[in-house]
Amino acid sequence: MIVQTQYVRFDSLSLDCGATLSPVDVAYETYGELNRERTNAILILHALSGDAHAAGISHETGKPGWWDNMIGPGKGFDTDKYFVICSNVLGGCRGTTGPSSINPATGCPYALSFPVITIGDMVRLQNMLIDYLGIERLLAVAGGSMGGMQALQWTVAYPDKVAAAIPIATTARHSPQQIAFNEVGRQAIMADPDWNGGNYYGRRPPARGLALARMIGHITYMSDESMREKFGRRLRDKDRYGFDFSVDFEVESYLHYRGAQFVDRFDANSYLYITKAMDYFDLTNGSASLASVLEKTQARFLVISFTSDWLYPSYQSLEIVNALRSRNRDVAYCELNSNYGHDAFLVEVGEQTEIVRGFLARTFERLR
Repeated sequence: MIVQTQYVRFDSLSLDCGATLSPVDVAYETYGELNRERTNAILILHALSGDAHAAGISHETGKPGWWDNMIGPGKGFDTDKYFVICSNVLGGCRGTTGPSSINPATGCPYALSFPVITIGDMVRLQNMLIDYLGIERLLAVAGGSMGGMQALQWTVAYPDKVAAAIPIATTARHSPQQIAFNEVGRQAIMADPDWNGGNYYGRRPPARGLALARMIGHITYMSDESMREKFGRRLRDKDRYGFDFSVDFEVESYLHYRGAQFVDRFDANSYLYITKAMDYFDLTNGSASLASVLEKTQARFLVISFTSDWLYPSYQSLEIVNALRSRNRDVAYCELNSNYGHDAFLVEVGEQTEIVRGFLARTFERLR
């Protein structure tokens, strides 16, 4: 399945902070075919470091999508049955307007003049895309981590436009620990001398700070058990300690590799803006109860968590489930056994595929 990223421009977008962006570009990809009734569309929502290329082989890069093991013919999101859409989020750096985009008022990249955004802003822009595609109601919205936050926001912001939601390994609000990890990552970027107050475009980027932020983040995506299985205490290309501060252990080498790889494809300012949007996210807006907020939803829910995910632990998914059940909403919950930590939703797809496939089939049948 060879796919090509598409682009659409909207005149303006009003933001929660009170600012207006004008114009706004959106990068998106689609997989499968929209049926005649336009009732088989599924919106896939990506996590922090994702983009519009969720599945298939990119025509531009030749690389598979970030959730290619879940999206495609016969897979969990079966493109023989469903029309699947994925767009790069607002604030991103892979085709959708973000801090690295050109500010038409100045002719220069926005950098830190880009307004602070929220998960609600991301979803508002996605809704504009769905309207542009001529889809009145989505069969489902689905995503893991930050993608799950967007899925939840969809059900509250546009309850009549979503038949089902699949929030995976996510939360209705960040905990202090989750905010703390994001803040350490942001400080790593801003402490890099090359960050230059965000004005590094056309110059040396803050590669060291962004790589460090990614290394910190990647630790939280794995579990202690998965790291022991993958690395143990094995040394890297040596049979004894170096007795210096070079890389000794395999796990150190792996983190350095992940950090360097991330720098090549992601913008440091986008990292700042997107993590801040995640930290601001609170489905209750800090006032109403979660149950009362979710009472307005009309969607069926499939909530999935993983036993070894300590970044978004299962108690946060259960909070969502219990709130929905307290208002007699249609919700199924699955906690899947996995050693992969938070990354499980990306790599542990066998059981996840069967659960998602069955849930979507039942939802689609009810709409007929």
